[in-house]
Amino acid sequence: MSAAVEELGEAELAARVRSEPDLFTVVYDRYHRDIYQYVAGRLDVHAGEDVTAEVFLTAFARRHRFDPERGTLRPWLFGIATNLVARHRRTEARHYRALTAAPELPAGGHEDRVVTSVAAQHMQPKLAAALRRLSRGERDVVLLLALAQLTHQEIAQALGISYGTVGSRLSRARKKLTDALDREALHG
Repeated sequence: MSAAVEELGEAELAARVRSEPDLFTVVYDRYHRDIYQYVAGRLDVHAGEDVTAEVFLTAFARRHRFDPERGTLRPWLFGIATNLVARHRRTEARHYRALTAAPELPAGGHEDRVVTSVAAQHMQPKLAAALRRLSRGERDVVLLLALAQLTHQEIAQALGISYGTVGSRLSRARKKLTDALDREALHG
């Protein structure tokens, strides 16, 4: 693939990918890592690999349905990923239950990294339990923001909801997470 094709802007790539299937290689190369990190963060490493592959297979098969007038490729791919994660939600729930029950031991390293790691490992089961208590819609918004680092507008596009709904779900989720973690701090 030529350097010019590799350097296509988002809008031009989005406009051309429907009619030029060979350009999907650029889409894959550009977004695979972000999609994988998001999916693996929602599920686990092995399911992340499988679901990420499924995201790109689905996107390629449905590229003719992509409408560049409605947005860019990145949130469209995250929308597909979120829907596929939803299919695996039983696995996701088991993943969070496992994190709650048996946190991993922190890895060794520099003193500050160790302290941070120990604190994070201590919070991991509590955070996993709090995330598990969110509604699916709230959890999707929080994790698209935290793991995929999408903007509110991109989250709205990815989930097919309004910008205002993103804000209200995020607000409710933050309150629930804060309340759950505060309760845990008082009783834990």
